[in-house]
Amino acid sequence: MTILRAHIQGLWVAVATFAGDQLVKWLVSGPLALRALHEGRVINGQWDAATPDIPLLPIFGLSWAENYGVSLGLFTANSDAQRWALVAMTGLIAAGVLIWMLRETRRADTLPLGLILGGALGNILDRVALGHVVDYADLHFGAWRPFLIFNLADVAITFGVLIILARSFLSREKQAGDTSEPAYPAPES
Repeated sequence: MTILRAHIQGLWVAVATFAGDQLVKWLVSGPLALRALHEGRVINGQWDAATPDIPLLPIFGLSWAENYGVSLGLFTANSDAQRWALVAMTGLIAAGVLIWMLRETRRADTLPLGLILGGALGNILDRVALGHVVDYADLHFGAWRPFLIFNLADVAITFGVLIILARSFLSREKQAGDTSEPAYPAPES
């Protein structure tokens, strides 16, 4: 496989991730009216966290959340200046991922970078257009949530990072376990 083909495949993964993320966000925001359903369930400023707005499975459903920060709600933007600072910061990170992907020579690395890029662009578009990121995926065990409410872009970013980390650790283990002789012996002195 040529390097160009690997780059094109990585870009297609980014485009598909971005499109899928925006499609699901449109569905929950528009046809499913998840925000209105959520607001109807909030009583005296309190949300019944034990059940999602739309239960799908015993441990998973759809719940409306607006994330004004980045991962795990960190760096919450409380003003327009902070919002645009987050857009700039995440935009620079996305640009760095794109450059990394275009310089990468292995398809096994360009594809997870495409996941990260597509997810980042989906969340950046939300922040630019809405001022917040739309989150809706609610994994829960009763009232306990191992994660905050998240979205498809977050899943793509997480899986992309995990794949790259796993490949990095596996390649280091492979290199550390390689005891074969070098292809060219060291010169004798």
